Amino acid sequence: MTRHHGALQTSRLSPTTGLGGLRVATYNIHKGVRGMGPRRRLEIHSLGLAVEALDADIVFLQEVHLYHRRHAQRFDRTWFGWPEQGQADFLAPQGYDVAYRTNAVTRHGEHGNALLARWPLGDIGHRDVSDHRFEQRGLLHVPVQWNGSKVHTVVAHFGLMHAGRVRQVQRLADYLEREVPPDALLIVAGDFNDWGEKLDAPMAEIGLQRARGADGALQQTFPSLMPVFSLDRFYLRGLRCRTTMVPRGTAWARMSDHLPLVAELEPC
Repeated sequence: MTRHHGALQTSRLSPTTGLGGLRVATYNIHKGVRGMGPRRRLEIHSLGLAVEALDADIVFLQEVHLYHRRHAQRFDRTWFGWPEQGQADFLAPQGYDVAYRTNAVTRHGEHGNALLARWPLGDIGHRDVSDHRFEQRGLLHVPVQWNGSKVHTVVAHFGLMHAGRVRQVQRLADYLEREVPPDALLIVAGDFNDWGEKLDAPMAEIGLQRARGADGALQQTFPSLMPVFSLDRFYLRGLRCRTTMVPRGTAWARMSDHLPLVAELEPC
């Protein structure tokens, strides 16, 4: 299915990172659907434009459907309709490589994390970090060949309870110890659901520093209509953050309950 190219204001987005820099974005897309009941609407086509507008070298995505039979039937008669392929492939701009792994299997479909990249991808890894059966969570691990270097990327979506998130940090640490060399460049990004701002210390204990803008300020991304929480983040090893930004406006607020977070990085 061809993506619709409508108008999306991007004037607030900063320029693409220069030579030697890496532009990254993380975005919880809320499965491409917003609203409840008869007011439910399909936003996946607008999200396709949004991902292109971010102009990131690497895009970390959460709550991405592989398929959903009920939504496919519901939106079949709409003007653009439900995409025939999985959402990760549908959202990938031309020329991007795609990685996806399922975290949750439901009655009507599957959803998980995805990574889109301008650069070649290595072998895809996945780790189930679910804290209990009511919240299926996972880590998507993908090495990316960038400018002659290998950057290990991990897409994360942590749980809703703080104690569970702390246990998920430990499972992340165990996975990194086994699968990622200690001197490798590393980005762990996604939706950490850390409402109380308590995860930076446990992440620092495993060698990961949170990306902040030049002034050290945090970027609010949730809820998208009036963001007050910094749930979406990058944690880094071997890289430093130049800038962070969050695109705002009515169009961005409609597409998901989260806003995307964009950062420009460079090696330390």
